[in-house]
Amino acid sequence: MFFYIIYINNLYAEDISLVVNMFIIFSMDLTKIAEVKKLVKDAHFILFLGGAGVSTASGILDFRSEKGLYNLESKYGESYETMLSHDYFIRHTDKFYEFYWDMMVDRAALPNKAHIALADFEKTHKKIVVVTQNIDGLHQKAGSKNVLEVHGSTFRYHCMDCDRPYSLDDLSLNGVPKCPKCGGIIKPDVTLYQEALDGDTYMMAIEAAKRADLLIIGGTSMRVYPIADLPRFYSSEHIVMINKEETPFDSRCDYVFHEDIGEVLSLILGD
Repeated sequence: MFFYIIYINNLYAEDISLVVNMFIIFSMDLTKIAEVKKLVKDAHFILFLGGAGVSTASGILDFRSEKGLYNLESKYGESYETMLSHDYFIRHTDKFYEFYWDMMVDRAALPNKAHIALADFEKTHKKIVVVTQNIDGLHQKAGSKNVLEVHGSTFRYHCMDCDRPYSLDDLSLNGVPKCPKCGGIIKPDVTLYQEALDGDTYMMAIEAAKRADLLIIGGTSMRVYPIADLPRFYSSEHIVMINKEETPFDSRCDYVFHEDIGEVLSLILGD
């Protein structure tokens, strides 16, 4: 036992990661994996509907899990859920941006295995669209092109007065950004509570759901509407759910994996 411990301690980090990944894979139901791989192979058009759990392995907090943003003690005297509302943005713009730059924007975040599996599949098969509730831009960083960001993006902004567009690179990540053209307040192009989704993007998501013959849902509690209602427009037979925790939508799915989403997507989308 002593020599075994010494050996493990001297493994390279990538070797330890390989051992961990092998353990995760062998703990899965490989029969279900094989069946879903066949569905993927036979599908003509796949819709992937993803939520915050897709990005947690990249160091991005989700919202509703035990360690998610909404369950953390706020540093600002208001719950983080309240601070992500339109009313709060309008009434307390300074405090909103202090919180937003600190906790909602991460330029250094990198795509994880889930993002990469989806992007690689699109490159080789070109028959998938990603509908994401995330605002972190990591699907695009991974190389995905067919991405619908239904809740917007921290990489896009606009002046509330003259509507001039800005990118994240145009702004300094502190204080309230002001439009150099007219002096108006610049707002993130993200959907806050009390705001409607971008209509064009949502309609494209609905059309993708109608067109798809395989729906894969991942990293989402399916509790945020109207996106949680998107499967209503999907009329084909099979739905796959990948989420660490149980969801109220599990009973409607043909295949449910309460496993690491990066590992599952790598297996079912990989050749």
